[in-house]
Amino acid sequence: MNRNYLLTFCVILGFGMTASLLLNAQSQEPMKTEDAIPNQPEKPVTMTEAEWKQKLTPEQYRIARLSWTESPNGEIYKQFKKQGAGTYYCVGCNAELFSSDEKFDSHCGWPSFYDPSNAKNVKSIPDPDGRRVEVKCNVCDAHLGHVFRGEGFDTPTDQRYCINGTVLKYVSDEDVAKKKLEDAAKEMKKSTEEEVQPDAQEKSE
Repeated sequence: MNRNYLLTFCVILGFGMTASLLLNAQSQEPMKTEDAIPNQPEKPVTMTEAEWKQKLTPEQYRIARLSWTESPNGEIYKQFKKQGAGTYYCVGCNAELFSSDEKFDSHCGWPSFYDPSNAKNVKSIPDPDGRRVEVKCNVCDAHLGHVFRGEGFDTPTDQRYCINGTVLKYVSDEDVAKKKLEDAAKEMKKSTEEEVQPDAQEKSE
């Protein structure tokens, strides 16, 4: 191959990869959060590609269904590092996947956990290249990321579940407790109003 042609090809390829990373970083959306524990699926969740596209955002779809990877050190990673005690669920089916108890900072640029919080909802599959092990949601088959072993991290399992934050849904323990108190207060107010109403009717008679 002509040397000048090869040099030109490498420059174009480099610009293309840089543009792709920049575009991905710019399009990164915040990790989805909720204030209550989502209903857990009782059986495998299957949908058509059209249904997945309707349920998920374009970025969630690319990662969960097409096995893409979000940009490292993006806004989601910054968001993840600031999150306190809580649990992470699958954005596709609400299955519980990880929790802050297994979260650690691996400085890799993506959310990291040393183990799932609910092992039955997470499965590992060797990549075709034989070099990596893919991590998927065992309920809806969404691509989550990869797991690496034996890297020497000071964790109980010496595993690093390198996960795309885009396909996670975060629920903080504080928000769950707050929501329970609010619901209890509403229920108490409703019960009180139901008790007062008959008394008022009896007096009017």
